[in-house]
Amino acid sequence: MAAPTPTAAAAAAATTHHRILLPSPSPSPRGALAPASLRLPLRAQAHAQRARLPAPLAAAAPAASTASPEAPASGAVPGKPTVLVAEKLGAAGLALLREFANVDCSYGLSPEELRAKISLCDALIVRSGTKVGRDVFEASGGRLRIVGRAGVGIDNVDLAAATEHGCLVVNAPTANTVAAAEHGIALLTAMARNIAQADASLKAGKWMRNKYVGVSLVGKTLAILGFGKVGSEVARRAKGLGMHVVAHDPYASADRARAIGVELVSMEEAMTTADFISLHMPLTPATNKMLNDEAFAKMKKGVRIINVARGGVIDEEALVRALDSGIVAQAALDVFTKEPPAPDNKLVLHENVTVTPHLGASTVEAQEGVAIEIAEAVIGALKGELAASAVNAPMVPAEVLSELAPFVVLAEKLGRLAVQLVAGGGGIKSVKVTYASARAPDDLDTRLLRAMITKGLIEPISSVFVNLVNADFTAKQRGVRITEERILLDGSPETPIDYIQVQIANVESKFPSAISETGEITVEGRVKDGVPRLTKVGAFQVDVSLEGSLILCRQVDQPGMIGSVGSVLGEENVNVSFMSVGRIAPRKHAVMAIGIDEEPSKGTLTKIGEIPAIEEFVFLKL
Repeated sequence: MAAPTPTAAAAAAATTHHRILLPSPSPSPRGALAPASLRLPLRAQAHAQRARLPAPLAAAAPAASTASPEAPASGAVPGKPTVLVAEKLGAAGLALLREFANVDCSYGLSPEELRAKISLCDALIVRSGTKVGRDVFEASGGRLRIVGRAGVGIDNVDLAAATEHGCLVVNAPTANTVAAAEHGIALLTAMARNIAQADASLKAGKWMRNKYVGVSLVGKTLAILGFGKVGSEVARRAKGLGMHVVAHDPYASADRARAIGVELVSMEEAMTTADFISLHMPLTPATNKMLNDEAFAKMKKGVRIINVARGGVIDEEALVRALDSGIVAQAALDVFTKEPPAPDNKLVLHENVTVTPHLGASTVEAQEGVAIEIAEAVIGALKGELAASAVNAPMVPAEVLSELAPFVVLAEKLGRLAVQLVAGGGGIKSVKVTYASARAPDDLDTRLLRAMITKGLIEPISSVFVNLVNADFTAKQRGVRITEERILLDGSPETPIDYIQVQIANVESKFPSAISETGEITVEGRVKDGVPRLTKVGAFQVDVSLEGSLILCRQVDQPGMIGSVGSVLGEENVNVSFMSVGRIAPRKHAVMAIGIDEEPSKGTLTKIGEIPAIEEFVFLKL
């Protein structure tokens, strides 16, 4: 879901250290290469050394280079960085940029023209219409070090290519919050009173008062899916209209929700009790087509849907079917899976649908706010300052990446695994990370690992891109307290880490066996032969590669269980890559961890759950 608005009361991400002597384990191999998404050119090290921050924390762009492969443009001030503004930007933002840099406003550039210009520029600012792909970064010859996206989405920027070429990408995530919330309320009220349809009818010379009878908002339940910045502002305004507001968001602060007068509920309750549903989550693999036939079937008959978030979160064909059947009475949409939609789009043409052409941020005030926000982010990055709105990986010394690369992958996957085990709508507030190592604390920099755990916890259901630059800020913003503990092993410090353990406190679990004896969701992993592996779930020891997807089953420990589950998967052509069983004692209870290459169908999972000795199971995407 969308990330919640930061509050002054949000708990800061904290770090604590404790040393506990344990026997030394066998060493794991070292020297694995960094994953491609984190590999950086050697010039990154020089950049990091010149930046004001320590190398591991340095933003991707230090003070701007003043060298130019060609003579500066007419009117350019020597010694100032050059910023290319490729799409229209508000005057206030341009004024800020011109105080610090030479600004080249060249709108409507073709891809060829952009590539020709980019080698003369230190920074590039775009909106959604300019594609900044690998070819642009290659054409820059290494000079381009900042790309600023004037808005929230960064779909048009190749983040992997930006990182590989040492270019920091920043966006403007907050300036259009109020505009988007106001547009959501405008669509809500317009839909309830048939404003658009009645307007078109009257302009066509008709007077149809009886046809366009609306519904009242007072006393109706509005469910907000994604209680972040925009969702919170919609809630405030809906409360003023006399609506009962509930929300679902795993990272929402219960205290902040109570302060607004909003009740946090499960997704199931939100969909089954709401008269109106307003969507405010990002488009991620977890939210893609989240409102589909199955979801609509659970909703109250006559529900009304508002979407000012991302078009892809709704299965548009399923919504048409729900409208035709009467399950959904009306919909009000500002966004679509494909924009602009086709002229014959059935959803757009449906008589019970109110539509606008992605106008959520289209107010004079919001456009100026975005311009100022992105200008400040780009200027700060050019100065080498820490960028809270950075959306790609920062500069990290190559030797640190090389040594920690397999543990970086392990850390992110443990975070992703842990968050998928959380159930309920209360949100995550306390996470404890334990590192077991023979190295002294000052010889093991865990900031990158902590950032990747944060990334794994937050990114699957959030629009935020988490990296070393913004990880602690992102955790603090969401009220998530992350503490670190070091267990000092008695042995050789050649291997940086023996194992990493992630514990989430004060939450319910979709898989109760993942709850440890001390009451936390607990997962633990190691790197073996360069491959990250899950080695513990709750109190159960397992050993399964963290690749592809995973099924966890708790069952009665009896002969034939592996064969029973394997047969169900085989019948559905789901390939098993790894399988491990951990048990308390023979013939008691066991947890089976099954690594699979393909995502099983719901029918397959149902069959697994119907095996008599299976007491609980969960499917997890890694």
